[in-house]
Amino acid sequence: MNLKSGYPFWLVKNGLPFTFPKLDHDVETDVVIIGAGISGALVRYYLVNAGIQCTTIDARTIGLGSTSASTALLQYEIDVPLYKLTEMIGKENAQRAYQLCGEAIDTLEEITKGFKLDGFKKRKSLYYATYKKDVSWLKKEYEARKEAGFKVRWLNEDELEDQYGFKGYGAIVSSKAAEVDAYMLTHCLLQHQKKGKDLNVFDRTPVTDIKHNKNGVVLKTESGHTIKANKLIYATGYEVVNFIDKDIVNLLSTYAVVSEQYNDRPFWKDEVLIWNTADPYLYVRTTPDNRVLVGGRDEDFSNPAKRDKLINRKTKQLTNDINKMFPNLNFKPEFSWTGTFGSTKDGLPYIGPYKKLPNGYFSLGFGGNGITFSVVGAQILCDLLQGKNNNDLSLFSFDR
Repeated sequence: MNLKSGYPFWLVKNGLPFTFPKLDHDVETDVVIIGAGISGALVRYYLVNAGIQCTTIDARTIGLGSTSASTALLQYEIDVPLYKLTEMIGKENAQRAYQLCGEAIDTLEEITKGFKLDGFKKRKSLYYATYKKDVSWLKKEYEARKEAGFKVRWLNEDELEDQYGFKGYGAIVSSKAAEVDAYMLTHCLLQHQKKGKDLNVFDRTPVTDIKHNKNGVVLKTESGHTIKANKLIYATGYEVVNFIDKDIVNLLSTYAVVSEQYNDRPFWKDEVLIWNTADPYLYVRTTPDNRVLVGGRDEDFSNPAKRDKLINRKTKQLTNDINKMFPNLNFKPEFSWTGTFGSTKDGLPYIGPYKKLPNGYFSLGFGGNGITFSVVGAQILCDLLQGKNNNDLSLFSFDR
């Protein structure tokens, strides 16, 4: 599946920071990971640290799938509001799902420190009511988050405009959020290895056949090589529809635009991550090199050609959106792109084993904050592969 089109900013900015070989031999390994985007890279990072032998393969050049198109706003909030998720799965489970995402932001901060990655920055997050009718449920959401232990403030209409310079009908300000360069982080994660060990990361290696059995998994590559493993982890993201027969994800197309570089900062108070209650919602962040990124205007995904035809129109619409929001910003687009992502019925990812595929595991960080879910997935799968119980597994299982 063609997962993105246009000129993703992170790919243009970073190019190909590292290169990886194509698999040209047979392999026997403890664990094989299919997918070397941010999800697969985080799983591998945890397994390497746990001393588990693993091999990672990807059909593309590393990072050129959804990861390069990610806008990488790191938030504990998921696409389903906490108060609504509570109604769906109960208070304890809903709060735990949100808290895991909050913890994942702190985890990512520690990981990026080890790589001296300058693309990570702690931020606050501002979630504002686009319409007056949204205020009542947004206040409900504020109370739910406060009860769950998050540091949040409520802003009324006047406070929002006075402090942040744009119009809305009320907002939640959260103290925990961050932004990152997901593409560069992925490359750094895939370079991580224990001393004296091979990386065992291969790109441009499509898999043509997979056989699961009670003793392990056997994969055949397009070039005719065999990979034998005890366990297989699918970190294939939205291409999971090629591997399982369960209808778990609704595919959408999102659009993003990055401005020309500005000479001066800051752009608005604290350069908070901004998103709103519209459906589809608008989201805004800054970049380390003095640019503004705006995204949204999502559409149901039907095929790449239809999605890609909309880039120019969506670029104009998003440019108008941000200039209407901040008239003095004089936003001028320089890079724009579109990417395919997925949403689930409850906004939660799918993590863990799938009964029909013995010795197969999944880390599928669907939704608007798939990167934080990818951290959670890596932690859970690392526990399972070490024979440990993980109490959070049931939250994200295929049988939930």
